[in-house]
Amino acid sequence: MNTKVITCMEDDDKGCLAEAGSIIRQGGLVAFPTETVYGLGGDALNPLSSKKIYEAKGRPSDNPLIVHICCFADIYRIVSDAPEHRQMLEAAGRLADAFWPGPLTMILPKADVVPFETTGGLSTVAVRFPSHRTAQALIAAAGGFVAAPSANTSGRPSPTLAKYVLEDMDGRIDMVIDGGEVGIGLESTIVDLTVEPAEILRPGYVSRDMLQEVLGRVETDKACSGEGEQAPRAPGMKYRHYAPKGDMTVVSGKKENVVEYINRQAELAKSEGKRSGVIATDETAAGYRADIVKSVGSRTDELSAARHLYTVLREFDEEGAEAIYSEAFEGDGIGEAVMNRLLKAAGYHMIQV
Repeated sequence: MNTKVITCMEDDDKGCLAEAGSIIRQGGLVAFPTETVYGLGGDALNPLSSKKIYEAKGRPSDNPLIVHICCFADIYRIVSDAPEHRQMLEAAGRLADAFWPGPLTMILPKADVVPFETTGGLSTVAVRFPSHRTAQALIAAAGGFVAAPSANTSGRPSPTLAKYVLEDMDGRIDMVIDGGEVGIGLESTIVDLTVEPAEILRPGYVSRDMLQEVLGRVETDKACSGEGEQAPRAPGMKYRHYAPKGDMTVVSGKKENVVEYINRQAELAKSEGKRSGVIATDETAAGYRADIVKSVGSRTDELSAARHLYTVLREFDEEGAEAIYSEAFEGDGIGEAVMNRLLKAAGYHMIQV
């Protein structure tokens, strides 16, 4: 398959998306930018399209896909409006007023029109209304319902640039829309509204505190920290994700202890003939002696860490890092989301020093 690349920025005339929308309506796959990461889009209501997404990504078919919409009213076509679900829809409406369009995905009972191939066999559907204008225009051109996980092969770091989409997807999909670098850099927050209290299944830009201002009490699912063996209720819950090719370890503790430990490990890696890499911050980068040291930004700007994390992981692959160490991140909101992605990238291998 020849993968076509077109360029369409947020401020461009969206006439450039007519062909992309037609590809999705006809059952093809198109990668496109959102405010979080690049997504791999197919017709969410076509089971064959969802199967193609799983095949292109090499993704387990029990890992649900997120249905992207471009108008809140469209949620009523894909979510059950049974009387017992009205309270969930009311909660969804309040969250939409606060955070949509934006980086929030809601889990709700699905309507019959949504195939089980899209939901990973579940009776629930994950729904998101992205704020990126190119994404919105594509969704409209494609018919209004686009299933779109991140546009990478399963387990790899999610792409924040079109070149990383092509690195994984060239020859596997019909088209890539190059919209430049994304803004946030981490996938959306996922909140399950089918349980009481609501549960965060994947942390992101929209924090638990922000959700609780709208809903009241909100819990965080234990799977976010690697606990539990249940089937995934949302993308990224069960399988190793976001991983570089090298072995990765997250190191937590006092700053001086972390730097000392990582430097010892980098020296050990060198003695074994391995190329070492460190994910640092502006405050600590100068203190490391590894082969490759990359800062994701200052700890006073956690959004910078989110924006740069996946790019750094991809660059480690390009530069041949075999033993990778990362500082830990703490806190709520985006700091929690960064730590969640780091732990998954490391297969939950963390050292306390």
